[in-house]
Amino acid sequence: MKIVEPFKTDNNIVFEYEDVDSFEQLEYSKCFQTYGVCFCNGKLVVAHGHYGGKQKDWGLIGGRIEEGEALEETLHREVKEESNMKILSIKPIGYQKAVNTKDGSFNYQLRYACTVVPFGPFVSDPAGAIDEIKLIEPRDYKKYFDWGKIGDRIMERAFEIMGI
Repeated sequence: MKIVEPFKTDNNIVFEYEDVDSFEQLEYSKCFQTYGVCFCNGKLVVAHGHYGGKQKDWGLIGGRIEEGEALEETLHREVKEESNMKILSIKPIGYQKAVNTKDGSFNYQLRYACTVVPFGPFVSDPAGAIDEIKLIEPRDYKKYFDWGKIGDRIMERAFEIMGI
């Protein structure tokens, strides 16, 4: 499934979302971030913090790919840093292609579905971006964030993959 949607806060960015079962076809140097729709004991993990320098809000766990880091390695690191949890299983959901309509530049934002378990209690994100995590009923995600058609498709696909 492919969805195209303008970014709500910046008229110069358009997101093109596509479901995929693998990210192998994407050019690594254009892959910018990974985020996980993480499930712990049947609950959805949501995090409260800063996203992209914006005000604090609820969202998924993830972040930028560091130089030389494998795509899944990024998500493993981010999940540990931001939630003190360990990924047990991980599957691609799809990707957003963020296109700047002024100059045509773009990057890929990867989305995964994963199961996680805590290492221990959440204390704080070492980078300070996340200040709280919650485990919520998965279908209640819109009480915490609403990312339009693309966000709904990402969540729908995560539910399909995880059998929720």
